[in-house]
Amino acid sequence: KTGAVAVTCNPSYTEAELNFQLTDAGVKAVFCMDDKRFTPLTYKAVKGTDVETVIVSSVKSFLPKAKAVLGGLLGKIPKSPSYEEGITFFYDNIVTEFPPEAPDVKIDAKKDLALILYTGGTTGTPKGAMLTHRNLYSNVMQIDEWVQLEPPGGGTPEKLKRGEDIYVGALPWYHSYGLTLTMVASYLMGSAVICIPDPRAGNPPLTELLADVQKYKGTVMHCVPALYAGMVNHPNVAKYDLSSIKACGSGAAPLPPELAKNFEAATGAIVFEGYGLTETSPLTHANPSLANLRKFGSIGVPIPDTYSVIVDMETGDKVLAHGETGEIAVNGPQVFSGYWNKPKETAEVFRKIGGKDYFLTGDIGHIDDDGFFVISDRKKDMVNVGGLKAYPREIEDTLYEHPAIAMAAAIGVPKGDDTGNEFVKAFVVLKPGQTATPDEIIAWAKEKLAAYKRPKEVDIVDKLPVSTAGKVLRRELRAKELEKRGLS
Repeated sequence: KTGAVAVTCNPSYTEAELNFQLTDAGVKAVFCMDDKRFTPLTYKAVKGTDVETVIVSSVKSFLPKAKAVLGGLLGKIPKSPSYEEGITFFYDNIVTEFPPEAPDVKIDAKKDLALILYTGGTTGTPKGAMLTHRNLYSNVMQIDEWVQLEPPGGGTPEKLKRGEDIYVGALPWYHSYGLTLTMVASYLMGSAVICIPDPRAGNPPLTELLADVQKYKGTVMHCVPALYAGMVNHPNVAKYDLSSIKACGSGAAPLPPELAKNFEAATGAIVFEGYGLTETSPLTHANPSLANLRKFGSIGVPIPDTYSVIVDMETGDKVLAHGETGEIAVNGPQVFSGYWNKPKETAEVFRKIGGKDYFLTGDIGHIDDDGFFVISDRKKDMVNVGGLKAYPREIEDTLYEHPAIAMAAAIGVPKGDDTGNEFVKAFVVLKPGQTATPDEIIAWAKEKLAAYKRPKEVDIVDKLPVSTAGKVLRRELRAKELEKRGLS
């Protein structure tokens, strides 16, 4: 309402990472939690930036009065050891000292920025994606129009009902997926939202997430595959009543078909996969939310008012035919206006096709005979095996079919010669109580994958490195592997 542009920050960032983002975006004011870690970290991170104001907010402001008082007396309320004079303001004081009326600010929804969201940095330095008010509003309306659910017992599919649903806030709101599809969507739909600070909390992990869904009867859930895997593999999942869930979206990382089937078998909920990026608010493609119309292994089709084509990977100018593999390009009201202060990088990712500006996603895929889009992988993740291209996602999806594997990641490892050739190496996490050796997994894969796609090496690990959005960080696995081999 103030007309300010929001810049979301990942609370797990280091001082250097926060300083980069605050400096790059030219941030003037920062909101932070009153806490012995976050507040001092904020003061350090704002040094040398344009930040003039630090607004400190306490947990007690959002607690019932009795709990706030008792928590203070017992020392349970987080608090910073000190505050810097001159730049510090307290949220409670601002609320009481200033009038509640919103300032009269005129917003051009199509042009004015609502957010600068930084890309995850899974392939390099984060860039600020500029998203307008129209981008966000459009994406929620597109999703609302797209999702239809079959009533219990059958009948005509129905849309989600405004004001009646309860969103499960299991994803971080500094990330485009959780921010748009949970926070902004619940607000625009007039729906309640269950705020879950840490979906992996509990013993065993994810116990609190399952308990909250049961207690508050969540109806709409958007998660990443890693969370679905954690829930379906939870030793006590059968003890929780998850029958209230009506719509289960999956995104931010590929959804292995076997994982979706296992989650549905364990919960009765239907999972439909979608696709998008920070630059697209995020959703651009989605599978139908009706079980009989979904297509496992695909990201679905463009959602309403979205155009998408496959273009050649060399120039991005040539539109390819159905069945041909190339880069996915999209156009629609949810597509961002460019990267903050990076005109060169912005120009590199847009192409004029048929009179429309298309955004080059960096993802490789094709359109199948039914018009569904299928992603092979990121351009930068392709494995060059003797001139043949092996796609990690296909390999990982296959490994997920192994009965003992809970999570999998595949990378390309240089052979160490002058040819530039690579071989496939896989990293897998086993399901609780399951056993398998690397040799057994490699032998099993011989029946599933062509020789050049087959992992030549398999490491069994306790966990895989993932981003806060749930994406497996293949670049970290690759960097460690290269360092181990003296090839970095």
